[in-house]
Amino acid sequence: MKKVLVRLVLIIALIFMWGVAVNTPLQAQDFSMGIVTGGPTGTYYQFGLNLKQLVQTMGIDLKVANSKGSVENVYAVYKRPKTQLGIVQSDVLAFVAQVQTDPVLKRIAKKIKMVFPLYNEEIHLLGRGDMEGFDDLAGRKVAIGKEGSGTYLTTKLLFEVSEIRPAEMVPLGTEEALVALKAGQIDAMFYVAGFPVKLFSENIVVEDGLKLIPILHKSIIDFYPQAEIPANTYDFQPNAVKTAAVKAVLVSFNFRNANCENVGQFAKHLANNIEWLRANGHSKWQSVELYYPLKGWEQYDCVKKYLSEPVPPPKKSIKELNPVLEAIKEML
Repeated sequence: MKKVLVRLVLIIALIFMWGVAVNTPLQAQDFSMGIVTGGPTGTYYQFGLNLKQLVQTMGIDLKVANSKGSVENVYAVYKRPKTQLGIVQSDVLAFVAQVQTDPVLKRIAKKIKMVFPLYNEEIHLLGRGDMEGFDDLAGRKVAIGKEGSGTYLTTKLLFEVSEIRPAEMVPLGTEEALVALKAGQIDAMFYVAGFPVKLFSENIVVEDGLKLIPILHKSIIDFYPQAEIPANTYDFQPNAVKTAAVKAVLVSFNFRNANCENVGQFAKHLANNIEWLRANGHSKWQSVELYYPLKGWEQYDCVKKYLSEPVPPPKKSIKELNPVLEAIKEML
């Protein structure tokens, strides 16, 4: 009797385990990855946390790291252990090609590949009331962002492309730059970020005599996509302001090893669950177009491989299985 009971318990356990296995969605093979983002209060970092939350249910342990900006992230996806992904500004490759002189960085940049384009970041040019356009920066003292930051990278490239020469380019972080601008120590400042920028919303009033300056220089508009900061985005800004924008881009390095397959699986999960990210992640996911044709960037072939594969149909649960019906289908 005892042996019969033991056998019965084993049979029930096996049936239960089989049922659980059939009802559980297929998950990716467990593996770890890393993504390098930006400052801990920035959108890049929040995107990283959203992605971590998404893929952890699929067997992928994604480590999210902070950084000082796009240039550091280019190095990180190449050199930092277990860091296959990074978020950079879309003009980082142009910056390396036209401005940066480091030969090592130039070699690395040639093998940086796009996983997906993400969202637009508008170029905010804030200056004193007597300035009407980008060309007025000639001969002025301008804050260009902290060295290595995305704002620094874009601003250097803007001056390179336009051939406008300020009197001095001051490498100040955005908060320091705003203080210096209010004090009259500089004439203008740049800040590359998706509107509305919290720093401007909370720290500028009409009485400060500052305004957003349009960026309409032909060489810049030919190089960057046009954008507009809508009227009344900020209390001191009654009218819409034309400007340029850069895209945030999710990138990887063109390694030919297991990282290739891991990045491909990761990309497939992201693409298949973009609606979840739009519903549960940072508000900027609403404007993400995964298949936007981004000039100057080539999508990683490991990503293309996984996106071209058809999504397998969901596994049928044990309750849905009808052996008679399945046998007839097989015969037909």
